[in-house]
Amino acid sequence: MKKNYFPLILALTFILCGASLSAQRYAFVDMQYIMSNIPAYEAAQEQLNQLSQKWEKEIKDIYAEVEQLYKKYQKESVLLSPEMKAQREEEIIQLENNAKKLQRQYFGPDGEMAQRQQALFQPIQEKVANAIREIAERDNFDAVFDLSGGAAVVYVNPRQNISDDVLELLGYSK
Repeated sequence: MKKNYFPLILALTFILCGASLSAQRYAFVDMQYIMSNIPAYEAAQEQLNQLSQKWEKEIKDIYAEVEQLYKKYQKESVLLSPEMKAQREEEIIQLENNAKKLQRQYFGPDGEMAQRQQALFQPIQEKVANAIREIAERDNFDAVFDLSGGAAVVYVNPRQNISDDVLELLGYSK
C-alpha cells in the first residue's frame, strides 16, 4: 500500500522553517474543478469517449468473429483433413492477432488514443498552467498546490483557493 507522504513533508517543512514561512504565501487550486468548467476540455473528453467506444466496438466485433469461427471449426473439425484443420486454425489465429494488433494500435502507450489525448488536452492544460502562473506572480504566491492531486489537505482557507480566478482569467465564469 502506497502512503502519501505529502502532508507529513508539508507539516515538517512548516515546523522546521518556522518563522521564515510566515512571509511565504501559498494558494490552492482544484484542477478537476477548473477543467470541468472549461467547455473545450469537456468537448475533448466527449470526443475521446466516442472514439474509444467506436474502437472498442470494432475490436469486440473482431473477437466475436474469432469466437464464431472457432465454434464452427470445433463442430466441423472431425470432417476436416489435417491440411484444412491447419488452414482454419491459422485463419483463426491470424484474425485474433489482428485484433490484438488493432488494440495496441488504438490503446497502446503510443497508440492513437494517447496521441489524440495529448493533442486535445495539452493546449488546454498549457493555458491553465499559464493562468495559474500569471495569478501566482500577480498575487505574489510562493507556491500553488493542486487539491485534486490526491494530497491529503485537512483544511484550506477558502480565500486561498484561486480556482475561480483561473477560470475568470481564461474567460469562463462560474
